[in-house]
Amino acid sequence: METIFITRENLASRQRSAKTSVMALGFFDGLHQGHRKVIQTALKKAKEQNMKLSVMSFFPHPKTVITNGKKKVCYLMPLSEKEKMLEQLGVDIFYIVQFDKEFGSLSPEQFVYQYLLQLGVVHAVAGFDFSYGSRGLGNLDRLKNDSGGLIEVTKVEKVACKGEKISSTCIRERLVKGLVEEIPNFLGRPYEVKGIWDGITINLESYYTLPAPGRYIVTMKKGLHSVETELIVTKESMLQTCSELPYQLVGEMSILWHHQISNNEISNEKMLVTI
Repeated sequence: METIFITRENLASRQRSAKTSVMALGFFDGLHQGHRKVIQTALKKAKEQNMKLSVMSFFPHPKTVITNGKKKVCYLMPLSEKEKMLEQLGVDIFYIVQFDKEFGSLSPEQFVYQYLLQLGVVHAVAGFDFSYGSRGLGNLDRLKNDSGGLIEVTKVEKVACKGEKISSTCIRERLVKGLVEEIPNFLGRPYEVKGIWDGITINLESYYTLPAPGRYIVTMKKGLHSVETELIVTKESMLQTCSELPYQLVGEMSILWHHQISNNEISNEKMLVTI
């Protein structure tokens, strides 16, 4: 997969070298079940038309820029992890557009012309509530018209779990409440964060969100080595282990969150180590 960062300065050169593609549009934070439905739909269209599949995402989060930094967005994953997962999903080109005030002020027509048509997009796929252009005035119902009829559009309807729309926001809300056991229903997998353990301290990588302060059952893993244990998240967003960890986990490792335990459910069992 080719990853292409687009800024105002390099947009023209990226347009000149762009390849024709079917494009999935969205921020795709966490790559939850709804996001995967959009990408799978776009992949099917790309195969039908014998074209490349591209994905366009934006960074930083639009809400952060539009509110002048007043609204802080807690990310579910860094760009590097998003990149790895998109490649696994069959994406050929990953466009990451720098979202700044100038980009956010583009009219819907300007966005479609400069960032879709000029980048070779012939078919756009997005969730039903995707918006674009200044103040989000653009939507999928007008995208074909904004492109002068040159871009076909596929709208992916709401993907829900027990009647609730699956979204990055609803996943963040569950993290804030410590309800990590509910997240696989929306994410399609346990919530996972990555960091580095030096034998004493776990240092979380940037652009992950920790669940609410509390005590959790987690799996800590590195390669073929994994440990099921208890982990404490403090009010200072620090991680504390409840048991000694094996040396095999030293270095880059990941944490999968299973469920929060109350004070009267704290386990005294030894860690389960798979080597």
